[in-house]
Amino acid sequence: MDFALPTGEGLDIAQGQGTDVCRLGDTITCPEGVEAYNPLADITPANLITAVVTEHGAIAPSELKTFAQRQD
Repeated sequence: MDFALPTGEGLDIAQGQGTDVCRLGDTITCPEGVEAYNPLADITPANLITAVVTEHGAIAPSELKTFAQRQD
């Protein structure tokens, strides 16, 4: 979580290997030639977040600013 960003707009999300999506162990799960989209993270709109779970417990969105200030 980056408290310095007001939105996730323009954020570059790393991509994983497509083969990670098209394999389960040694079993190929996609037809040959399929290209898979495999983002390694996502950007969740703030209005959909009900809590952020950390090693410090569950933090309500209304408490995030206070939590962030304590982390500095």
